[in-house]
Amino acid sequence: MKIKLLIMFFVIALFSSIVEAGEGEVSKSTIDDQVGVEVAVYNNNIGLIKDTRKIMLPSGEGELRFMGVASQIMPVTVHVESLNYPKDFSVVEQNYEYDLINADKLLDKYVGKKVKIIIWNEYQDRKETVEAVLLSNNNGQIYKINNEIFVGHPGIKVLPEIPEDLIARPTLTWLYNNNTTKEHNLEVSYLTNNISWKADYVVVLNKEDTSANISGWVTLDNKSGATYRNARLKLIAGDVNRVKEVYRNKAVMMDYKMESARAAPQFKEKPFFEYHIYDLQRKTTIKDKQTKQVSLLEAVGTKIQKEFIVKGSQGIFTRQYRSNNPKQPVNVYIKFINTEDNNLGIPIPEGIMRLYKMDGEKSLLFIGEDRVEHTPVDEEISLKIGQAFDILAERIQTDYKLKTSRLHESEWEITLKNHKKEDVMVSIIEPLFGNWSVIDSSHPYTKKNAFTIKFDVNVPKDDEVKVKYRLRVGL
Repeated sequence: MKIKLLIMFFVIALFSSIVEAGEGEVSKSTIDDQVGVEVAVYNNNIGLIKDTRKIMLPSGEGELRFMGVASQIMPVTVHVESLNYPKDFSVVEQNYEYDLINADKLLDKYVGKKVKIIIWNEYQDRKETVEAVLLSNNNGQIYKINNEIFVGHPGIKVLPEIPEDLIARPTLTWLYNNNTTKEHNLEVSYLTNNISWKADYVVVLNKEDTSANISGWVTLDNKSGATYRNARLKLIAGDVNRVKEVYRNKAVMMDYKMESARAAPQFKEKPFFEYHIYDLQRKTTIKDKQTKQVSLLEAVGTKIQKEFIVKGSQGIFTRQYRSNNPKQPVNVYIKFINTEDNNLGIPIPEGIMRLYKMDGEKSLLFIGEDRVEHTPVDEEISLKIGQAFDILAERIQTDYKLKTSRLHESEWEITLKNHKKEDVMVSIIEPLFGNWSVIDSSHPYTKKNAFTIKFDVNVPKDDEVKVKYRLRVGL
């Protein structure tokens, strides 16, 4: 009999240890385990997150709940590996838990169970606690209190605990195989939506419009649903191709923060594949629902050139041209070369360049803006900033002949008027097509390409110049 009892106790103890071991195989990792995080942000509203954590796991098969990931995560992009014991750790199944806890889901778990309701007794000026059984949480709560049914009940509902199958934050859950009892350095990488960056530039012209100081700023917008503390930040400039899918976006409020106003450039640029990486040379915290600005570049004394340009239109050269208003806009451009000799010499990410200039009272005024594309080193940047006020252009067609059904001949007169106090150079750019030829011209022109000619015309102050030319176009 004693032997049977000993065997029975041994079986019970063994069963209990197995149950306890099974329960112990569910491991959790929070942001407190994090030893490093890297955030690579792309122009097209995605980011690559690398989250490294030190995690001790039981050997054998188990479950790991990896908490604190971005709520906008793309689960299909998740990759996990042990950096120090890669052969001893493998994932056999992955789940993404995004059905987050709320009041209704909590109450659903307590249907048929006892809860407490705290109400305020205004007559006795004190709180009272009532025990109730929650019968239903479908379109409102129904309670049983002292054998009476209450449809709804005022007061604060108090629950004893949060059920284990409800989660407070987005969580990755893995079923894994682990062949070591040593601590893993697990690196988890994934793509997330709703994190992006853009570049903005401030260009301040000197008095003579011959040079400018250029400041570049990176604006980082994080709506990914996670905060990245002490992160290494990389910005990827370039057009990364993506398969278009429809993702659900949530409207959120943003916290705006500017870092290191007027600070020296903090990014180190380097080429990568067919793109460029801008690597922040320090760690930074990127909060969820935050817009952060960091200095990208500072250039002082960059040589610039101002241009006045009148542009024609292809369609006017094969028909009779009549216009009630012969005036044409004279557009103002600022251009410069992106070279080291010109105090730049780094790849310029796409963004908006806003131009300013001091007036006679040394007050800085906005004079225009334009978008710059991704610009490599040694290439020219040309910015359209507005239209000239004191320079006018008028275009009239003085002759038109249809020589054959496919051959057109026309004559043009473009009047340039300069009301400024100094001489100016105005460029007339004519976009052509077909088999064209200039028969006669009052001013010399240059052939920019197969279908573009350009007249550079010096217009004295308080004077006007007429540019005349005859053109033949064959279709």
